Amino acid sequence: MVRKAMATSNDAALTVLRVVLGGVFFAHGAQKLLGWFGGPGLPGTMKGFTDYLHIPSPLALLAIAAEFFGGLALVAGLFTRLAAAGVAVNMVVATALVHAPFGFFMNWTGTQKGEGFEYHLLALAAAAVLILRGAGALSLDRLLAGPKNPETAAATRKAAGLELSKIA
Repeated sequence: MVRKAMATSNDAALTVLRVVLGGVFFAHGAQKLLGWFGGPGLPGTMKGFTDYLHIPSPLALLAIAAEFFGGLALVAGLFTRLAAAGVAVNMVVATALVHAPFGFFMNWTGTQKGEGFEYHLLALAAAAVLILRGAGALSLDRLLAGPKNPETAAATRKAAGLELSKIA
């Protein structure tokens, strides 16, 4: 079952999507968890989530973990579908609890009291593609899941010098 969840094609477009989405979410998670890139760090983020947004502490920690560790997992292409699902849940919750009241568009002019949800919708769409299609080329998922069909598996073994006739 794990192998099936990690199975993916050798698609370079998925790799680009995965690495960019992962990089963005790693950076946001690093702001929340470590205080990097001008972020508040874990104490400030937890205070904002629990006091301002009234999110229970365990769920706030899950959201931070989904961004930071999910971002790292996406960059590496490890458990991509699970990491993308964590990002997708984060985006649905952020849209519903925070950004929907401000409308679709970002606050480009500074006249709104908050940001719209257009970014969240894009991230959700990217995560959905990765959930449906997998990590793509240059991913740990692809490496660990192995080839999809027997012909590819045989060619991989032959290229690696692991033909059964040579071993026996």
